[in-house]
Amino acid sequence: MSLAKIIKTSIGGGVILISLSIATGVQALTITVPGQSNLWLAGMPNGTTLAGDNAPTHSPVQVGLSLIPGQTLNFSATGAVNNDPPPPPPGATPDGGVLISWGPNYGISQILNAPLNSLLGVFLDDTQPDSTPAPAALNFSSIGLNFSSLAPQVKQVFFIGDGLTGTGTGAVQNFIVPTGATRLFLAPFDSGTFNNSGSFTVTVQAVPEPSTILGLGVLGFGAFCQHNLAKSKKSNKQDN
Repeated sequence: MSLAKIIKTSIGGGVILISLSIATGVQALTITVPGQSNLWLAGMPNGTTLAGDNAPTHSPVQVGLSLIPGQTLNFSATGAVNNDPPPPPPGATPDGGVLISWGPNYGISQILNAPLNSLLGVFLDDTQPDSTPAPAALNFSSIGLNFSSLAPQVKQVFFIGDGLTGTGTGAVQNFIVPTGATRLFLAPFDSGTFNNSGSFTVTVQAVPEPSTILGLGVLGFGAFCQHNLAKSKKSNKQDN
Protein backbone atom coordinates (compact mmCIF):
# COMPACT_ATOMS: atom_id res chain seq x y z
CA MET A 1 0.00 0.00 0.00
CA SER A 2 1.40 3.41 -0.93
CA LEU A 3 2.05 6.10 1.68
CA ALA A 4 -0.48 8.35 -0.05
CA LYS A 5 -3.16 5.68 0.32
CA ILE A 6 -2.24 5.10 3.95
CA ILE A 7 -2.51 8.83 4.66
CA LYS A 8 -5.86 8.92 2.89
CA THR A 9 -7.24 5.97 4.85
CA SER A 10 -5.71 7.26 8.09
CA ILE A 11 -7.31 10.69 8.09
CA GLY A 12 -10.08 9.66 10.49
CA GLY A 13 -7.65 8.11 12.93
CA GLY A 14 -5.23 11.01 12.47
CA VAL A 15 -7.93 13.50 13.42
CA ILE A 16 -8.69 11.44 16.51
CA LEU A 17 -5.01 11.36 17.44
CA ILE A 18 -4.66 15.10 16.92
CA SER A 19 -7.73 15.71 19.07
CA LEU A 20 -6.33 13.50 21.81
CA SER A 21 -2.98 15.30 21.60
CA ILE A 22 -4.69 18.65 22.02
CA ALA A 23 -6.70 17.36 24.97
CA THR A 24 -3.65 15.99 26.75
CA GLY A 25 -1.81 19.28 26.17
CA VAL A 26 -4.27 21.13 28.39
CA GLN A 27 -3.79 21.19 32.16
CA ALA A 28 -6.78 22.08 34.33
CA LEU A 29 -7.77 21.77 37.97
CA THR A 30 -10.46 23.08 40.30
CA ILE A 31 -9.68 24.41 43.78
CA THR A 32 -11.47 26.10 46.68
CA VAL A 33 -10.16 29.49 47.80
CA PRO A 34 -11.32 30.28 51.37
CA GLY A 35 -12.39 33.81 52.27
CA GLN A 36 -9.89 33.75 55.14
CA SER A 37 -6.76 33.61 52.95
CA ASN A 38 -4.32 36.49 52.57
CA LEU A 39 -2.45 36.85 49.28
CA TRP A 40 0.43 38.79 50.87
CA LEU A 41 1.37 35.74 52.95
CA ALA A 42 2.22 33.84 49.75
CA GLY A 43 5.59 32.13 49.96
CA MET A 44 6.19 33.24 53.55
CA PRO A 45 7.17 30.79 56.32
CA ASN A 46 4.90 29.57 59.09
CA GLY A 47 4.58 32.11 61.88
CA THR A 48 4.56 35.13 59.55
CA THR A 49 1.85 37.62 60.61
CA LEU A 50 0.05 40.40 58.76
CA ALA A 51 -2.98 42.53 59.71
CA GLY A 52 -4.27 39.94 62.18
CA ASP A 53 -3.60 37.04 59.82
CA ASN A 54 -0.89 34.40 60.18
CA ALA A 55 0.76 31.69 58.11
CA PRO A 56 -0.17 28.97 57.50
CA THR A 57 -3.73 29.48 58.85
CA HIS A 58 -4.44 32.37 56.50
CA SER A 59 -1.95 31.58 53.74
CA PRO A 60 -3.30 31.80 50.18
CA VAL A 61 -4.01 28.74 48.06
CA GLN A 62 -1.22 27.56 45.78
CA VAL A 63 -2.37 26.33 42.37
CA GLY A 64 -0.86 22.93 41.61
CA LEU A 65 -0.09 23.46 37.94
CA SER A 66 3.32 23.33 36.28
CA LEU A 67 3.94 26.84 34.98
CA ILE A 68 5.64 27.62 31.67
CA PRO A 69 6.75 31.22 30.94
CA GLY A 70 4.63 32.72 28.18
CA GLN A 71 1.87 30.19 28.70
CA THR A 72 -1.74 31.39 28.84
CA LEU A 73 -3.91 30.67 31.88
CA ASN A 74 -7.70 30.95 31.95
CA PHE A 75 -9.76 31.17 35.14
CA SER A 76 -13.40 30.39 35.84
CA ALA A 77 -14.50 31.44 39.33
CA THR A 78 -17.81 31.18 41.16
CA GLY A 79 -18.90 31.85 44.75
CA ALA A 80 -18.45 34.96 46.86
CA VAL A 81 -16.53 36.33 49.83
CA ASN A 82 -17.45 38.94 52.44
CA ASN A 83 -14.83 40.93 54.34
CA ASP A 84 -16.93 40.56 57.52
CA PRO A 85 -18.31 37.50 59.38
CA PRO A 86 -21.86 37.61 57.92
CA PRO A 87 -22.34 35.54 54.74
CA PRO A 88 -21.71 37.32 51.42
CA PRO A 89 -24.75 39.37 50.35
CA PRO A 90 -27.05 38.09 47.58
CA GLY A 91 -25.66 38.79 44.15
CA ALA A 92 -22.03 38.96 45.29
CA THR A 93 -19.55 37.51 42.79
CA PRO A 94 -15.78 36.94 42.44
CA ASP A 95 -15.66 40.34 40.69
CA GLY A 96 -16.03 41.93 44.14
CA GLY A 97 -17.37 45.36 45.09
CA VAL A 98 -15.94 48.80 45.85
CA LEU A 99 -12.46 49.69 44.59
CA ILE A 100 -9.66 49.76 47.18
CA SER A 101 -5.86 49.68 47.25
CA TRP A 102 -3.47 47.80 49.55
CA GLY A 103 0.12 46.65 49.94
CA PRO A 104 2.98 46.22 49.38
CA ASN A 105 3.83 43.58 51.98
CA TYR A 106 6.70 41.08 52.25
CA GLY A 107 8.06 41.91 48.80
CA ILE A 108 4.68 41.38 47.11
CA SER A 109 3.38 44.44 45.28
CA GLN A 110 0.65 46.85 46.11
CA ILE A 111 -2.51 46.67 44.02
CA LEU A 112 -4.35 49.87 43.12
CA ASN A 113 -8.08 50.37 42.60
CA ALA A 114 -9.18 46.74 42.50
CA PRO A 115 -12.50 45.49 43.88
CA LEU A 116 -12.75 44.51 47.55
CA ASN A 117 -13.66 40.81 47.97
CA SER A 118 -12.63 40.00 44.40
CA LEU A 119 -10.40 37.08 43.40
CA LEU A 120 -6.72 38.03 43.12
CA GLY A 121 -3.59 36.18 42.07
CA VAL A 122 0.18 36.49 42.31
CA PHE A 123 3.02 34.61 40.61
CA LEU A 124 6.19 33.84 42.60
CA ASP A 125 9.54 32.31 41.74
CA ASP A 126 11.29 29.81 44.02
CA THR A 127 12.63 32.44 46.43
CA GLN A 128 10.99 33.88 49.54
CA PRO A 129 9.26 37.05 48.27
CA ASP A 130 10.64 39.41 50.92
CA SER A 131 14.21 38.68 49.80
CA THR A 132 13.84 41.33 47.06
CA PRO A 133 11.86 44.61 46.82
CA ALA A 134 8.27 44.59 45.63
CA PRO A 135 7.65 45.46 41.96
CA ALA A 136 5.48 48.38 40.88
CA ALA A 137 1.74 48.12 41.44
CA LEU A 138 -0.83 47.42 38.75
CA ASN A 139 -3.47 50.16 38.70
CA PHE A 140 -6.85 48.84 37.59
CA SER A 141 -8.34 52.30 37.24
CA SER A 142 -6.16 52.68 34.14
CA ILE A 143 -6.05 49.01 33.11
CA GLY A 144 -9.76 48.45 33.66
CA LEU A 145 -11.38 45.20 34.73
CA ASN A 146 -12.56 44.14 31.27
CA PHE A 147 -9.11 43.56 29.74
CA SER A 148 -8.74 40.71 27.24
CA SER A 149 -5.18 39.83 28.27
CA LEU A 150 -2.92 40.63 31.23
CA ALA A 151 0.79 39.91 31.71
CA PRO A 152 1.74 40.54 35.36
CA GLN A 153 5.31 40.32 36.61
CA VAL A 154 6.54 37.93 39.30
CA LYS A 155 5.33 39.23 42.71
CA GLN A 156 2.92 41.67 41.05
CA VAL A 157 -0.61 41.25 42.43
CA PHE A 158 -3.32 41.10 39.76
CA PHE A 159 -7.11 41.06 39.54
CA ILE A 160 -8.82 37.90 38.25
CA GLY A 161 -12.46 38.19 39.32
CA ASP A 162 -14.68 35.62 37.62
CA GLY A 163 -12.26 35.32 34.68
CA LEU A 164 -14.58 37.00 32.16
CA THR A 165 -14.49 40.47 30.61
CA GLY A 166 -17.89 41.18 32.20
CA THR A 167 -19.51 40.04 35.43
CA GLY A 168 -20.86 36.59 34.60
CA THR A 169 -20.69 37.37 30.89
CA GLY A 170 -18.27 38.27 28.12
CA ALA A 171 -15.10 36.72 26.75
CA VAL A 172 -12.64 34.58 28.69
CA GLN A 173 -9.68 36.65 29.89
CA ASN A 174 -6.11 35.50 29.23
CA PHE A 175 -3.36 35.71 31.86
CA ILE A 176 0.24 35.24 30.71
CA VAL A 177 2.72 33.40 32.94
CA PRO A 178 5.77 35.67 33.50
CA THR A 179 9.40 34.68 33.06
CA GLY A 180 10.76 33.15 36.25
CA ALA A 181 7.37 32.16 37.67
CA THR A 182 7.22 28.74 39.32
CA ARG A 183 4.27 29.22 41.69
CA LEU A 184 0.80 30.78 41.51
CA PHE A 185 -1.28 31.76 44.55
CA LEU A 186 -4.93 32.83 44.79
CA ALA A 187 -6.86 34.68 47.52
CA PRO A 188 -9.69 37.20 47.95
CA PHE A 189 -8.86 40.92 48.15
CA ASP A 190 -8.88 42.23 51.70
CA SER A 191 -6.23 43.37 54.16
CA GLY A 192 -6.88 41.26 57.26
CA THR A 193 -8.92 38.22 56.22
CA PHE A 194 -9.20 36.43 59.61
CA ASN A 195 -12.87 37.42 60.05
CA ASN A 196 -13.99 36.95 56.44
CA SER A 197 -16.69 34.55 55.27
CA GLY A 198 -17.44 32.67 52.07
CA SER A 199 -15.19 31.10 49.45
CA PHE A 200 -14.52 30.85 45.71
CA THR A 201 -14.51 27.74 43.55
CA VAL A 202 -11.91 28.32 40.85
CA THR A 203 -11.03 26.29 37.78
CA VAL A 204 -7.59 27.13 36.38
CA GLN A 205 -6.71 25.96 32.89
CA ALA A 206 -3.30 26.16 31.25
CA VAL A 207 -3.67 26.49 27.49
CA PRO A 208 -0.78 25.19 25.34
CA GLU A 209 0.77 27.40 22.68
CA PRO A 210 -0.65 26.88 19.13
CA SER A 211 2.78 25.66 17.97
CA THR A 212 2.74 23.03 20.72
CA ILE A 213 -0.71 21.85 19.68
CA LEU A 214 0.36 21.62 16.03
CA GLY A 215 3.53 19.73 16.97
CA LEU A 216 1.62 17.24 19.08
CA GLY A 217 -0.91 16.73 16.31
CA VAL A 218 1.74 16.17 13.64
CA LEU A 219 3.62 13.71 15.86
CA GLY A 220 0.44 11.83 16.59
CA PHE A 221 -0.58 11.69 12.95
CA GLY A 222 2.92 10.63 11.92
CA ALA A 223 2.94 7.81 14.46
CA PHE A 224 -0.44 6.64 13.22
CA CYS A 225 0.72 6.59 9.58
CA GLN A 226 3.93 4.76 10.51
CA HIS A 227 1.91 2.14 12.36
CA ASN A 228 -0.36 1.61 9.34
CA LEU A 229 2.63 1.44 6.98
CA ALA A 230 4.27 -1.27 9.08
CA LYS A 231 0.96 -3.11 9.27
CA SER A 232 0.58 -2.90 5.47
CA LYS A 233 4.09 -4.28 4.86
CA LYS A 234 3.41 -7.18 7.22
CA SER A 235 0.15 -7.92 5.39
CA ASN A 236 1.90 -7.86 1.99
CA LYS A 237 4.55 -10.34 3.19
CA GLN A 238 1.86 -12.72 4.39
CA ASP A 239 0.07 -12.46 1.03
CA ASN A 240 3.30 -13.37 -0.77
